[in-house]
Amino acid sequence: MAKGADPYVSGHGDLSYEVLNHDLTLTYALPSNRLEGEAVLTCRALEPIGEVALDLRLTPVRVSVDGRANKKFRTRLGKLVITLPRTFAAGEQVSIAVRYHGNPRPIRKAGHDPAGWEELTDGVIVASQPHGAPSWYPCNDRPSAKGTYALSFTTAADYHVEFSGEPLARVRRGATRTWTFRQDQPIPSYLATVQIGRYEVTEQKNKAGVPLRVVAPTGLRGKAFDESFGRQPQMMDLYVRLFGEYPFACYTSVITDDALEIPLESAALSTFGRNFVSAQWDRVRLVAHELAHQWFGNAVTLARWQDIWLHEGFACYAEWLWSEESGGRSAEERARYHHGRLAAGHVQPSPLADPGARHMFDDWVYKRGALTLHALRRTVGDDAFFDLLRSWVADHRGGSVSTEDFLAHCERAAGQQADEVVRLLARWLRDRDLPDLPA
Repeated sequence: MAKGADPYVSGHGDLSYEVLNHDLTLTYALPSNRLEGEAVLTCRALEPIGEVALDLRLTPVRVSVDGRANKKFRTRLGKLVITLPRTFAAGEQVSIAVRYHGNPRPIRKAGHDPAGWEELTDGVIVASQPHGAPSWYPCNDRPSAKGTYALSFTTAADYHVEFSGEPLARVRRGATRTWTFRQDQPIPSYLATVQIGRYEVTEQKNKAGVPLRVVAPTGLRGKAFDESFGRQPQMMDLYVRLFGEYPFACYTSVITDDALEIPLESAALSTFGRNFVSAQWDRVRLVAHELAHQWFGNAVTLARWQDIWLHEGFACYAEWLWSEESGGRSAEERARYHHGRLAAGHVQPSPLADPGARHMFDDWVYKRGALTLHALRRTVGDDAFFDLLRSWVADHRGGSVSTEDFLAHCERAAGQQADEVVRLLARWLRDRDLPDLPA
């Protein structure tokens, strides 16, 4: 159990079952950072199981299984282990309800930055990648387990709440307000987030017709905003044209009043600090980067953390595509620049297709991943390349994928160039040495 489902994130996740739907009812008091919740999880056995081990770092109070109280549960090594009343065969479903409470905080894990529920100066941010989801709700915390969500969230009425899903309603009752959301597209646990703050909403129109919003403190509008978050409608239009239909019901950018070190995407929502409201390219590129993750990472999600390049390399390349579209440097110029920097740098510590847990978020993974795509584009040509990206998303939307899946997809799509493409990608993904960009 302590080993976990993925060697990159020890102790998290269980391969014996999956959660098909999470129905969460939460109440939160900001001054005391007190969270009380009930989670009703619809689980399906993937093999015969007599117990279910949920990832949870808060205190369970009551458990029921298929509507009946179940006192046979225990906590151990960050797990809530529930003994089932009988053995469930592979394919059978079971409903598990957990009442719990506590003071959520980021989860610290050796080799990774803290992740999860975090208090801001005046509000909350939840940044769960890759191991922070159990800081606020019970889940099967592995990227290959994807499910839908419904959320009812009650807190002080003068705060705004966002979730990585479609907003349905908000109802005030005295000093509190209850917000309800749903996420009908299956997502892994780390892509579910809650954001709380004193925010106002700006709606943005785009040709693609996607409901697009910026949720931010008052007073952020101005030239810097217009040159960064104000360009999201054009970014959305470009990515729909290049990558295919936007995969979620809406998209929201939350800008916290606090400065943040890095932004982070979650399903249908990305989170930034106010320090990212800037016309500088190093800020603007990240607005484009997080939006691109909605296709590459959130709709099509890695099954193993070792394949992180399938998220970060693709989103990094999307930055270069936006640069070209918006009148900046072309993707070719940016590829040459970053190829030169990687070639002049230190020896790459591991292959791109398996960088190791210590290096999974290193900058070289992002840049070499983007260069791999540019090398592929140079080899097959623009039309075939963007057809390949669109079919990759369309074929795997809502699913979990691996590098091997991408290689097989490219081989099928490359036609007469299949052998050349396979050899090219093998060098970029498996070798430590940096290949030359193809002519």
